[in-house]
Amino acid sequence: MIDPEIEPAITRAARTVSPSTPVGEAAAHLRDPSVPALVVLDESDEVAGVVTESDLVALLAETDDPDAVDQCVSAPATTIRPTATVREAAERMREAGVKRLPVVDGGAYCGLVTAATLTCRSLQSLPFASEASLRSASLLAPYCSRRTLDVERSDEPLAVDATAARSAAATE
Repeated sequence: MIDPEIEPAITRAARTVSPSTPVGEAAAHLRDPSVPALVVLDESDEVAGVVTESDLVALLAETDDPDAVDQCVSAPATTIRPTATVREAAERMREAGVKRLPVVDGGAYCGLVTAATLTCRSLQSLPFASEASLRSASLLAPYCSRRTLDVERSDEPLAVDATAARSAAATE
């Protein structure tokens, strides 16, 4: 099986903020559907953590007067190098319980990779992937089994069969 590098799945223009960024500004960034998370960079431009919509919602539920994103940043961030493979990234996401990984090369932040972009880019390498099936797969990515995803080639639209995954989970 081919295990490609994550390089094509890296979003290079991912938004970054500092720990002192106001919560309102972070929320405004996250309202953009193309922004899955904000990478928090410290004073020396090193990854300090990640802020997601869920982090902001939790902060707002727990605090009457939220100030800056340093109050809700998920830190330390689980990172990955740009030469890592899709399998390595998926395993790291599963182990850390995250859907987003800042990409760091030699200590320097260089982008963000998400479960959705990994899934979409991986499926693009399949000879039968259509644009519609790739869009569907990227929406399904967070809900797919963490154990198995069987893909069979057919002339029919892409379908996910969770039966195999449930069977495998039941036998473990």
